[in-house]
Amino acid sequence: MLREIRAHSDVPVIITTGHRLDESDRIVGLELGADDYIIKPFSLRELLARVRAVLRRQEMGRAARAREPERGGYRFNGWKLERRGRSLIDVNNSQVPLSKGEYTLLLAFLEAPQRPLTREYLLQATRVHEDIFDRSVDVQVLRLRRKLETDPSAPRIIQAERGVGYVFTIPVEPF
Repeated sequence: MLREIRAHSDVPVIITTGHRLDESDRIVGLELGADDYIIKPFSLRELLARVRAVLRRQEMGRAARAREPERGGYRFNGWKLERRGRSLIDVNNSQVPLSKGEYTLLLAFLEAPQRPLTREYLLQATRVHEDIFDRSVDVQVLRLRRKLETDPSAPRIIQAERGVGYVFTIPVEPF
C-alpha cells in the first residue's frame, strides 16, 4: 500500500504498529517510503510532535524547491516537463519544442492544476514582453493545445472556463 501511495502522492505517512519490536519491520517501512514509524504504546503528545516534525520537514522541502525553481519538474498524463532543461517530453519520450511563452504558460497551468485561471493571471504569468494583450493568451493556449492535445479542436487537457479563463484538467505530479 505504501508503494502505491508513493507512486501517486507525496502525502506524509507515519506508520503506527502494535507491540512489534522487530527492527527489520521498522527498517522496511522506512525504506519503502514512510516518513516516520512509531510503536505502541505512545502518548498523543508524542504522536502530535511526530506529525508536526514530518509536516515541518515536508514544508522545508517545498521551500527548498521554491528557492531552486530550475530543479525538478512535473508529470501529467504520460508527459513530463523538466524545469532544468526547460524541456517537454511526450508519452513516446520525444522532446517537444516550446517557445518561451508556451513554456511559461504550461508552467502556470502545472503549478495550479484543475483550478480555473483567469486570463489576467495567465497574462501576468506569461509576461515575457510588456506589450502583450489579453487575446495573446488565447493564441498561446491554442499553440499549447496543438502540442498537447490529440485533437486540439476538442480539447480535453486545457479547457476554456466560460467567463473565467482556462483550466488544466489533468492531475499533475511534481518531482
